[in-house]
Amino acid sequence: MQSMRTPFLIGEKVYLRPLERDDAPLLLPWVNDPDVIANLMMYTPKNLQNELEFIERAYKSDDEIILGIALKANDKLIGSTGLHRLDWKNRHCMFGILIGDKTEWGKGYGTETTCLMARYAFETLGMHRVWLSVYEYNQRGIRAYEKAGFVREGLLRQARYHNGRFYDVLVMGLLRSEWEAQRSTP
Repeated sequence: MQSMRTPFLIGEKVYLRPLERDDAPLLLPWVNDPDVIANLMMYTPKNLQNELEFIERAYKSDDEIILGIALKANDKLIGSTGLHRLDWKNRHCMFGILIGDKTEWGKGYGTETTCLMARYAFETLGMHRVWLSVYEYNQRGIRAYEKAGFVREGLLRQARYHNGRFYDVLVMGLLRSEWEAQRSTP
């Protein structure tokens, strides 16, 4: 096992670390890959400067925390994750994740990352609720969120236009009490 590069949150198979400027060239193909961005709230092409600015902006922000997702086994960066729209008064935030390396899809890394970020939101940041939105066709994402304890809270009917048709957007959330209850059950 290689040594981890600036680990921040450590799981069984992945660890989360700050993104660095030299990660930008690796992120760039992911945010321009139609298969990857089909599940994200982005749809315009990105260049290297966009990615460098994204990384810089993330570390100056008071309302979002962005981390890279790396494999513990070989230190390979496979994606990024974040807590966005941190609302310190009402104690909630929005969760987001991107597994950009398609060869690593379906291996449980998204579920583990989601669990690590929920723990961080509740234990370290003192959040009361973590929420997300997910497109109805992203079944892999929905399964990962449900495994991490998120429940469906609402539906934005036909709010996503993709490949020539409209899709529903699910709103899912996880309350601190639900997260604590699932942690206490064996």
